[in-house]
Amino acid sequence: MRKVLPPTYFFAAIALCFALHFLFPVHQLLGFPWRLLGLVPLAIGIILNLVSDQMFKKHNTTVKPFQRSSVLITDGVFRLTRNPMYLGMTLILLGVALVLGSATPFAVALLLGLLFDRLFIVQEERMLKNIFPEQFRQYCRRVRRWI
Repeated sequence: MRKVLPPTYFFAAIALCFALHFLFPVHQLLGFPWRLLGLVPLAIGIILNLVSDQMFKKHNTTVKPFQRSSVLITDGVFRLTRNPMYLGMTLILLGVALVLGSATPFAVALLLGLLFDRLFIVQEERMLKNIFPEQFRQYCRRVRRWI
């Protein structure tokens, strides 16, 4: 059975942010020009995802969850966070929530981060621990899961 991949959850979450903002905004937290601050996490998130994807290609290993990794990547952005792509997608969603400025999209960003952690990160890190036992243990001591 084919699993739903993280980008599917990510794009569904973006659509949900916009739907909630326009249908159930609850409370407008930020006004213009403060909403433009959302461009910062949005840009950082995009950069994290692009750089991470290039790192996977550079090291010739899979980017897809639950496929066996041939290399444990610990350089580049992986020195800052063990999960730069999940962090990047969550930051993009946080940026979207800030740009929209209403309360409900922030809940979606939080839920997406929790969903990524439970559905993907925990299982992926378990796999990496089995494939690269000592190397992954040392890596976890140096680098946090998120930030």
